[in-house]
Amino acid sequence: MAGSQAPGHRPFWAHDGGVACVAMSSDESSLSSNPDPKAEFVQFMMDAEVLRFGSFVTKSGRETPYFINTGLYRTGAQIGRLGRFYANAIRNNIGTDFDVLFGPAYKGIPLAVTTAAALAADGVDVAYCFNRKEAKDHGEGGVLVGHELADGDRVVIIEDITTAGTAVRDVIPVLKSAADVEVVAMVISVDRRERGPDRAGAKPQSALQTLAEEFDMATFAIVDVHDIMDYGDLDDTQLAAMRDYLDRYGVD
Repeated sequence: MAGSQAPGHRPFWAHDGGVACVAMSSDESSLSSNPDPKAEFVQFMMDAEVLRFGSFVTKSGRETPYFINTGLYRTGAQIGRLGRFYANAIRNNIGTDFDVLFGPAYKGIPLAVTTAAALAADGVDVAYCFNRKEAKDHGEGGVLVGHELADGDRVVIIEDITTAGTAVRDVIPVLKSAADVEVVAMVISVDRRERGPDRAGAKPQSALQTLAEEFDMATFAIVDVHDIMDYGDLDDTQLAAMRDYLDRYGVD
C-alpha cells in the first residue's frame, strides 16, 4: 500500500467554525508556488534562529562557522511550515510511492508527524511511526509507536541533520526486526557536505553518501551547505570562513 490519493480530503485542522488548533497563512500553507524554495528554506531557518553564524563546535569536535539547531523550532506555525518543506522535498525526490514515515527519537518524532500531516493536506495519506529510546514494559509495550509495521512496507526515514549516521544505523535494525520492511529513502533538512570517517582506500564521502551506499537507499536534503552560502546573506568574512571550513572538511 502506497500513499493513497484523496483529492477532496480536508486536513484535520480545517473547521467551518470555531477556533482551529493550527492556523497558517496562504504563504505558509503552500510552498510549491515559490520560485526559489531553497532560498525560502534558508531564510526560514534564519528567521527561526535555527541557522546561526559565528564560532561553534560540532558534536564531532570540529570548529565550525555555522550551526544548525533544529530544537529551536518552537511554534505551531514553524513546525507546520517545516512539514511542508519536508513534504515537498520528498515529493520532488522520490514521489509518494511509499507507505510509512519513520522519525527516530527524539527530534525525528515531530518531523514525521508534521510531514505526514502536510502530505495528507495534499491528499497523500501515509502512515507514520517512531521509536522509543527505551522499550515500554507495560500497556501495549514495545519500542515502536504509531503505525504497526507490516511485511512489505516501504519506509522513509526523516531526520534533522546527520553527521556520522549513528542514529540511522541504530534504528534500521529495529525497523527490520519489527517486519520485513524496505527502507527506501532518508531525508534530512541540511546536508553539511562534510567528510565522514576515513575508509581505507576509499574516496572521501559525506555521511549521506555513505548511508546511501551502505543501506542501498536514496538520501537527500532540503538544502545543503552551498545553498546556505548562496542564500544566507553572508558578509565577505563569513563566506571566507565557510569556504575555509569546506576546504578542510568538505566533500566534492
